[in-house]
Amino acid sequence: MRFKFVVNINFERSMSFKNIISKALKSSRHLKVNNKCSFGKYNIVKPGLVSSPLTIPDHICKPRYFITGEPSEAIANAEIKNDKQIVKMQRACKLAANILNDLGSHIKVGVTTDDIDVLVHKATIENGAYPSPYNYRHFPKSVCTSVNNVACHGIPDDRPLEDGDIINVDVTVFLDGYHGDCSKTFLVGNVDDCGKALVENTENCLNMAIDLCQPGRPFQDIGNCISKTCSQMGYTVIPAFIGHGLGSYFHGPPDIYHTVNSYPGVMEPGMTFTIEPVIGQGSEIVEILEDGWTACTIDGSRTAQFEHTILITNDGVKVLTVPD
Repeated sequence: MRFKFVVNINFERSMSFKNIISKALKSSRHLKVNNKCSFGKYNIVKPGLVSSPLTIPDHICKPRYFITGEPSEAIANAEIKNDKQIVKMQRACKLAANILNDLGSHIKVGVTTDDIDVLVHKATIENGAYPSPYNYRHFPKSVCTSVNNVACHGIPDDRPLEDGDIINVDVTVFLDGYHGDCSKTFLVGNVDDCGKALVENTENCLNMAIDLCQPGRPFQDIGNCISKTCSQMGYTVIPAFIGHGLGSYFHGPPDIYHTVNSYPGVMEPGMTFTIEPVIGQGSEIVEILEDGWTACTIDGSRTAQFEHTILITNDGVKVLTVPD
């Protein structure tokens, strides 16, 4: 996940965009959500106590930022990966997806986000991988956990999950020199209808954006489609967060905007990148708390997020972060 602030611009709506957006609206059961039920019923989250980071065993292969906290890669252009690199990407992405999928049975009322961090950390290490968020730009934990009004980059702490929460868990692993990145928003207990609708429609937006992807497709089409679809549904896209290319590096080009944009370039076979829209009920503006990471909506509205790492193939797109 990367921060980037975006200025929206107008764009020409092609027939392909109209067809995709029309399909999205027909498939959604929850249009104009904000007009019907405001933000819904849930509790505003305030950060709790953060425990000390867990340890990384010596035998685990570590990224360069493990010691300094600062990434050293200077990636100028979107990387076209060869077959060997793609195989390594597939392995890393599969592991991340399996860890995220396995969390589903553990996310319940009373579990703390620190408990989730321990589970992710342990599963990553047991599979011979490194939890990518750990000390990346000095992030203190092994996973990001963002609950309700926390839009992104929530730091695991001692707050127990409550009935009616929604929580995004963002899992990235570094395996055999390559990163795999994915996230999902889970329902905790009895979530109100507005929360369920937000989560469902956010996942729909991601899936439709993935369906767009193919060789020759401009990167900007992703954000143009997501932005238009969310507006029709009564939601907002949080523009501060963008998707990114990844491989042996955690973040690099291309930048994947989820709002209307004019980012240059087109997709080519061998490119791997994430699509990860953060979709909100209210204001698109977030504030970063004193910890330097936790991003909260300024009006207390909820957000949801889903993320996949994808590979552009010769004839389309392949989602790499699909669990077994």
